[in-house]
Amino acid sequence: MAAKKIKVILYGLGPIGAACARVLAMRPANYQFVGAVDLDPNKVGKDVAEVIGLAEKTGVKVSDKVGRVLARDAQLVVHATGSYVKQVKPQLIQIIQAGKNIVSTCEELSNPWAQNASDADELNKLAKQYRVTVVGTGINPGYAMDTLPVALTAVCQQVKRVRVKRVVDASQRRMQLQKKIGTGMTEQAFREAAAKQEIRHVGLSESVSLVARGLGWQLDQIQERIEPVLATRRVETEYFTVEPGFVSGVRQWGRGLIQGEDKIILELEMAVDAPEAYDEAWIEGTPDLHSLIKGIHGDISTAAVVGNTARRVVEAKPGLLTMVDLPVVSAR
Repeated sequence: MAAKKIKVILYGLGPIGAACARVLAMRPANYQFVGAVDLDPNKVGKDVAEVIGLAEKTGVKVSDKVGRVLARDAQLVVHATGSYVKQVKPQLIQIIQAGKNIVSTCEELSNPWAQNASDADELNKLAKQYRVTVVGTGINPGYAMDTLPVALTAVCQQVKRVRVKRVVDASQRRMQLQKKIGTGMTEQAFREAAAKQEIRHVGLSESVSLVARGLGWQLDQIQERIEPVLATRRVETEYFTVEPGFVSGVRQWGRGLIQGEDKIILELEMAVDAPEAYDEAWIEGTPDLHSLIKGIHGDISTAAVVGNTARRVVEAKPGLLTMVDLPVVSAR
């Protein structure tokens, strides 16, 4: 029996939002665009196809009238406007009150109880009240450093420790990401910006807590640390030239502790001079496991994870959920 077509509203058509939309557009039998929201005046009034790069028009024009678009008949909003829960919370509340399910690329929303517990409780209560489901996801957080290693533990009788390392070759990524990791900065400028949380990957604490959630562990503490990656040779990208000694990227660690012991250790390196990209996981338990995947592309895979999670969100129980609360997500 064919699955019922899901009517979708697109909310945010920046690079990631547009990529997510293109994934859904590849499956016209499963998804239908009925609305699109973006505040960029250069996009308002244009057909979605023109904005996201499709050959055939969709008949849906981008609007900046959020309330009017949310009033349309739809089951799902694909939300891609920001990284922080407090930043996007008013948008999420408006969508929930319109009776729409949400799949969002907001990094902190992947497990908002990690750092925004009161906001998470409020959103969870509201989602249940309006009988809708809200999930934040992407490649990281949302999959590579949390959902994937949790899934690997299915063959373990017991788990003592989880360690994950993700290395991202940022040289071919969009300018916004290269800028976000401090490319081309001096070490001092990097450290000053990092102290203000202006330079960092958002979502590492969420990934740590998501692994713990998936394993049923109660962490006593989550710690994060950040250091610059300094170039040892001249590196050129489409957007930056990095001389030796200047910042080529970022290295971050997230640790989840129970009674002073490291139970979850996540290491993320994103640099424009990374020699190779890979995702590696070690599970200490019975039995021990070691997994190595070569280079999961961040932007492509974020769009894929969002697109593949869409139907799961619509079919899930009401509330604010995480990826480890959903059935296994696959390409469908």
